[in-house]
Amino acid sequence: MTLAIVHSRGLDGLAAPEVAVEVHLAGGLPNVTLVGLPDTEVKEARDRVRAALQNAGFEFPRKRITVNLAPADLPKESGRFDLPIALGILAASGQIPSKALAGHEFAGELSLSGELRPIRGALAMVLAAGGMGRSFVLPASSAREAALASKVQVLTASSLLEVCAHLTGRGTLAECLAADQVTDETGDYPDLAEVRGQVQAKRALEIAAAGAHSILLAGPPGTGKSMLASRLPGLLPPMTLAAALESAAVLSLAGQFRPEAFRRHPYRAPHHTASSAALVGGGSVPRPGEISLAHQGVLFLDEIPEFDRRVLEALREPLDSGCIHISRAARQAEFPAQFQLVAAMNPCPCGYHGDARGRCRCTPDQVLRYRRRISGPLLDRIDLQIEVPVVPAEVLQQAPDGEASASVRARVTLARERQTSRQGKANARLTTKEIDQYCQPQAAAAALLKHAISRFDLSARAFHRLLKVARTIADITGSDTIEAQHVAEAVQYRRFARD
Repeated sequence: MTLAIVHSRGLDGLAAPEVAVEVHLAGGLPNVTLVGLPDTEVKEARDRVRAALQNAGFEFPRKRITVNLAPADLPKESGRFDLPIALGILAASGQIPSKALAGHEFAGELSLSGELRPIRGALAMVLAAGGMGRSFVLPASSAREAALASKVQVLTASSLLEVCAHLTGRGTLAECLAADQVTDETGDYPDLAEVRGQVQAKRALEIAAAGAHSILLAGPPGTGKSMLASRLPGLLPPMTLAAALESAAVLSLAGQFRPEAFRRHPYRAPHHTASSAALVGGGSVPRPGEISLAHQGVLFLDEIPEFDRRVLEALREPLDSGCIHISRAARQAEFPAQFQLVAAMNPCPCGYHGDARGRCRCTPDQVLRYRRRISGPLLDRIDLQIEVPVVPAEVLQQAPDGEASASVRARVTLARERQTSRQGKANARLTTKEIDQYCQPQAAAAALLKHAISRFDLSARAFHRLLKVARTIADITGSDTIEAQHVAEAVQYRRFARD
C-alpha cells in the first residue's frame, strides 16, 4: 500500500471544513513534500512527524513522501495536522492497517517524543463533524471541551503510540464523556447587592439584561461604573445549549475556553489601547476579536472616549447585525458577535464636571471635545444612557440594602421568556418589521413618544431603540401593551439624547 487517506478538519472562521490528508510513497531520493496551501506551522510538521515516529519506535520510510491536504484551495494552519500526517505515513508504509482509519477523524499536534499536545478549535471541529458518523480522536487536553458536542463520539489519546494501538487492535482509546462537565453555575458571579446606592443604575442594568440592550454609564471616578458592569453577567438569563456551544466554540478558536466555565456568560474588558483587529478580529489568518469572544456575554469598554475613534466606529455594524465579517486579500471569515455592550465614561477629561465642590477646571470647549470622541452614530446605537452620580457618604457607610442578583435574575428570566414565546428573540434583536408588529404603543404612549421625538430630535434608529426599551420595561412589569409610563421611563434612559 503506497497511498493512505486520513480524515481531519481545518478551520475557516467558525466553520471547520473537512480536510483529507492524502499520503503517497514513491521511489526516489528520500524527501517529504507538503502541498495544499500549508502555512509555516504545517510545513514544520515534516520535522516534528519524523522525530515523533522514530522516538515512538516506528520506521520512517526512506522514500519520496508526498502529503496533500485537500481541498487545495483552503489555507491550512497550525499543528493540528501532525497526527493525521503521521498516521498517513504509517498506513502508506504498511505499519498500521489503512482500513482502520476510515471510521475516525484525527487532529493533534505532536511533540518530538510522540506525545500529543492540545490544539485550538477542537469544539468547532467536532461540531462540524456531527453528521459524518465518524468518531473523533483528539489529545486528552482538547477532548474534554470537544466532548460537549454530545452527538459525536470523542476518543481521547495522550500519545501517538496509544492511537496506533487502538487502530491495530492492541488497545482501546477511552471515550471522553461530557455528562459531568456541563454546568450552569451562577453563584460565583459578583452580586448586585454589594453595590450601595445607584438605584437608577441598577434598574437600568435590569432592563439591559432583560432585553439584551447596550448601556452607557457616565459619571465621576469612583462612583461604581466598573462595579456595576461586572454585575451584568450575573443578571442574564441562563444560556440555551445551542448558544452555549456557539460561545464555547468561539472561545476555543482563541484557545481560551475552559470546560468548567461552560454555559457561563463571557465577560470581556479590553484596555482602551486595544487595536481595531484586537477588538473586532482580524489578522492574515482571521481570528476572533473581543466582540466575538464576548458572544452571548458582556463586552465592557471602560473609559470609552480614550479608545481610538476608528476602533469604536468598527463596533457600529456588529452592534446592529450581531456578527462580524472580516475580509483580507486571500481570506474571508465570519464570526458571531451577539454581545451586550457596557460602556463607561467620565463627564469630562478631569472627571469632575458638575461637581458641587467645584473641583472641575475643564473649559466648556474641552468638555465638548471630550464627549465628541464618541460619534453620534455610535451613541445612537446605545439603548440606555444614564448618569451614575456620586454616592453620599452616609449611604456608603450603611450596610448593603439592595436586591441580590438572584432575585433580579428571576425577573429578567421571566421577561426574556415572554419575549422568546412572543417573537423568538430578545427585544434588542428585533428588526424594523418586527418592531411594527410587536412594539405598538397605546394611544397615550404614542402621543408621549411623538413629543419625545420632536423635543429631543431623535433619529429613526433612536426612535426604534426607544420603542424596544419601552417594550422591555413592559415585559418586566408583565404588561402585554406599551403604556405611557413605560415610554416615559425609557426616555429617561436617553441621557445624551436629552442633553
